[in-house]
Amino acid sequence: MPHITHNDQRLFYREQGEGRLLLVLPGNTASSACHPAELDYFGQRYRAVSLDFLGTGQSDRIAVWPDDWWELSARAAMALVDHLGQDQCLVMGTSGGGVVALFTAVLFPERVEAVIADSCVEKFRPDWIHTVISIRNQRTPDQVSFWQHAHGDDWAQVVETDSDLFKRLAERGGDFFNGHLRQIRCPVLFTASLQDQALQNVGAQVCSMCQQIPESRAFLVNGGDHPLMWSKPDLFRSASDAFLASLQ
Repeated sequence: MPHITHNDQRLFYREQGEGRLLLVLPGNTASSACHPAELDYFGQRYRAVSLDFLGTGQSDRIAVWPDDWWELSARAAMALVDHLGQDQCLVMGTSGGGVVALFTAVLFPERVEAVIADSCVEKFRPDWIHTVISIRNQRTPDQVSFWQHAHGDDWAQVVETDSDLFKRLAERGGDFFNGHLRQIRCPVLFTASLQDQALQNVGAQVCSMCQQIPESRAFLVNGGDHPLMWSKPDLFRSASDAFLASLQ
């Protein structure tokens, strides 16, 4: 699998298709290995590329994920765009990858044409973060199978390091963006399930994020779960296709 070297660290990625560059960014405890269906589908019309963020998948590991891991991941995503020889890109992210996708638009306004942010919120209440970590600590067979597929035999280290990052986010109040969403000027599509059990007050939070971004819209489904991309793929893809087509 191809890789780039960014800040002396190896980051792996997968790609499929040709055309306009579309980044497909995984959630924190996922990796590009979890996105073959998205690469297959969107790769029919775009150059679809999915990145293993630092500390995940087949990319290099670090002992501690820094507090600004989401912003650093956005910078790594843009380094991948440079590596691929492109000036601009479309960015699609799900869960924590949706947070990263929004940060690419904050940090690189001239280079990000549009963002699809699936199943992500602006804030996690600290007590909700601790609830999510408690659920992770159950280590059910389905959880372990997913994480092992995403990261390999050291999946537990990846999950624990990510949980430590979220604990520190809770100590800071649980706000990912601290007002930076208002800087985004490119078109943004938010997608989510109103039944998402991993996110708190998802409908209200998506509407709040939309209010901060001038050229934004929301697609909310009263069904599915977390993330919408996987729980209701046909609905997610139809909304994404319509949004991307509107950019032509």
